[in-house]
Parts: sequence; structure tokens; C-alpha cells
Amino acid sequence: MSTIDDPSRVEAVGRSNLRRALRRNPASLAGGIVVALVVLVAIVGPALVGDPNAGALSNRLQPPSTAHPLGTDPLGRDVLTRLVHGARITLAVAVAITLVRLVIGFVVGLVAGLCGGLVDEALMRVVDFLLAFPGIVLALVIAGILGPSLRNVLLALAVVGWASYARVVRSSVLSVREEPFVDAAKLAGISRVRLIRTHFVPNVAGPVVVLATLDLGGVVLAAAGLSFLGLGAQPPTPEWGAMVADGADYLRSAPWLVNAPGIAIAVIVVGFNLLGDGLRDALDTDPTEVNR
Repeated sequence: MSTIDDPSRVEAVGRSNLRRALRRNPASLAGGIVVALVVLVAIVGPALVGDPNAGALSNRLQPPSTAHPLGTDPLGRDVLTRLVHGARITLAVAVAITLVRLVIGFVVGLVAGLCGGLVDEALMRVVDFLLAFPGIVLALVIAGILGPSLRNVLLALAVVGWASYARVVRSSVLSVREEPFVDAAKLAGISRVRLIRTHFVPNVAGPVVVLATLDLGGVVLAAAGLSFLGLGAQPPTPEWGAMVADGADYLRSAPWLVNAPGIAIAVIVVGFNLLGDGLRDALDTDPTEVNR
């Protein structure tokens, strides 16, 4: 198979660059380890701990101890158990929101970059409109109108966040479209669909993956913020932002109620940001390099 039509070259270059970037940047490796550990906890943890809503009022507001490593809440529920279950909910919501943003933005950016003309102008004006307003403000409005629930938070944050993906994809498509290997592929008789699949998608994927990784941290913060304001997860759902809200009234008498989920949010956000920096260095490759 010709290298012009061999997407495996893209994967090979990406893996090689990723290994080099992680060796050069230990912080990125640390971020990847943190993310991997939190994901492992989210997948396996709930099966190893008890019911997050089980508790006894006789155990209410107990400080951290051997029996309750992170203490208990006002209803006597174990904070560590709720934190572990909350990891699955928080990450699932963040990943779902990011995937919806990525898919919508990828399609819009790809269509705009390939079609050009009036289609490009119309789609980019929509993107400019969305980017002209602070995303969290639009999400607050949408979530407030739809009502408090995790599903509505997911919808609100997904609707306001895809524009940045569309702009990045469009820019990458316009750049790749001018490369000589695209002209060579056209002369070789490759169909338009195959050209998109083997040349545009692999070369556009790098910046999109980096943006999605960096975006995950912001999405975790935004979703937790909306839950903190009462627009997201509702009691007794052990979502991290809702846990911070539940413990805010006991900040002086029982600081562990806020510290545990707050630190968890900070750790996963920093982990995603460090990992995203490493991926950005690893995937910062000239498109022509993977097609030589």
C-alpha cells in the first residue's frame, strides 16, 4: 500500500512522538497517571465500597477515622464511599459532554472546511456567535430554563462548547487541503470519501484530541459548578459538585465535607491539563511528516 493511502503511518508517528514527549515532560506523565488512577477508581471503586446513600444519624458529622477515612456527612453517610461513586458520575458526565462537543464540532468544522463558500460563511457565523458569549453564562441560562438535572447540564454544556472544536477542525482542514499529498491522492483517483477518511481525519485528529483532553478539565469544573448552584445533580446523587454544595454549610465545623470533593475536582482537572500538554507536544507534527 502506498504511504499516500496508509493511515497507519499517522498512528506510528503519533505513538513515537507521544513516548518522546512523555520522557521529556515528567509532568505530563504524572498527569496521565493521575487520570488513569481516577478512571480506575471510577470503574472498579463502586463495586468495592458500599451503598453511597447508606448511613445512620448516630454517625453524623464524624471526623476522619479508621472506620470512616474521610469522615461522614450530616446524614451519617461515609464520605469516601460517596466520593468513589461520585468519581464515576463526574467522569461519565464530563466524557459524555466532551464527546458530544467533539462530534458536533468535528462534523461542522469538516463540512465548513471542505465545502467553503456560503456554507463555510454560514457555519462560521454560528460559531462566532457562540464564541462571542461566555460559555458558562449560556450554559447557566439553558440549564435554568430546562430545569435542574444532570441530563440538562449535559445538554447545556454540550450545546455551548462545540464551537471551539469546529474552528480548530476547519482550520486544520484548510491547512491540509493545500498540501501536495492531497493533490497526489486526487490524481491517484482516490474517492472523496476515502480521501477524507485516510488523509483529512487522521491529520485533523491530533489537534482535536489535544483540545478534547484539555477541555475535559474545564468540563469537570463547569459541571461541578452547575451542580454546586443546584442546577445539576440532585440529592442524593453523589456528584462531586453537589457534595461540595452539601458541605458548604458545615465548612467550619466539618471541613472534610468540602475538602474531599474539592481536592478530588482539583486533582482530576490538573491531571487532564498536564496530560493535554503532553499530548499537544506529542501530536504537534507537520501533516506532511505522516504522508512521506
